[in-house]
Amino acid sequence: QSLHLTMSGAPAGPAGTGKTETTKDLGRALGIMVYVFNCSEQMDYKSIGNIYKGLSQAGAWGCFDEFNRISIEVLSVVAVQVKSIQDAIRDHQQRFIFQGEEISLIPTVGIFITMNPGYAGRTELPENLKALFRPCAMVVPDFGMICEIMLMSEGFIDAKILARKFITLYTLCRELLSKQDHYDWGLRAIKSVLVVAGALKRGNKGRPEDQVLMRALRDFNIPKIITDDMPVFMGLIGDLFPALDVPRKRDLENEAAIKRAALDLKLQPEDQFILKVVQFEELLAVRHSVFVIGNAGTGKTQLCKTLYKTYSNLKR
Repeated sequence: QSLHLTMSGAPAGPAGTGKTETTKDLGRALGIMVYVFNCSEQMDYKSIGNIYKGLSQAGAWGCFDEFNRISIEVLSVVAVQVKSIQDAIRDHQQRFIFQGEEISLIPTVGIFITMNPGYAGRTELPENLKALFRPCAMVVPDFGMICEIMLMSEGFIDAKILARKFITLYTLCRELLSKQDHYDWGLRAIKSVLVVAGALKRGNKGRPEDQVLMRALRDFNIPKIITDDMPVFMGLIGDLFPALDVPRKRDLENEAAIKRAALDLKLQPEDQFILKVVQFEELLAVRHSVFVIGNAGTGKTQLCKTLYKTYSNLKR
């Protein structure tokens, strides 16, 4: 609709509601290339202007993620830039003046912005910019349904019951555990644990499905949960998966190698420290990047050094 009105689209809603994906899917359906840009406070009107210049000449779509993170001074200039492109499309111009340069225009160009309302460090869009975009509210999807379908695709047969338990656990965690900056109980976190559960199931075909899921939920959430929240989390796991006590999957040879590496670095190989190194390694296997968080002097740097030393000792 917004494109027919020669306006731009602005889907808004919480994280994980499919704002960017909706834009990408629409572009894919129309056979138009969609470029996604993550906006930050560092972006100025020149860098955004250059992006718009490229999009106008290529006729591609640009999806600007978290657009309201850009500072308000820049946004008011951006409004003028967007309006000049929209006016040129409306007047069916082949060439137009943009930031003092004459450039060609392919009329399929589309500018979409996504916004997360109410987050820290976000600004309100100025009125002259709001007028150029057609807003579109996105609601939180049914996580239970998504979870069930993903469990089925990973090969789980009792997907319906397990999905209900999974979503119940994450909902209760969100409500009962303390509010920490690094806690995430949203859709992306759900997806990453489901992928882990699928890998565990394929690697251990004889084990019952509830045990597989319980192990994935426990072993990949424990590393990020602070000490005060641990009893609550373990209590929730125990309530949702009663009478299940699945031991951790341990690689004793690997643990012995980590202990040797710790001794090489003149550290005491305490069980808790070795466990943290193992958890760190497990997380690195399923995540692109991992944050190591803690107060000063709690062994964050030594943790990384110990794992690095283990790998170099094992010639990995």
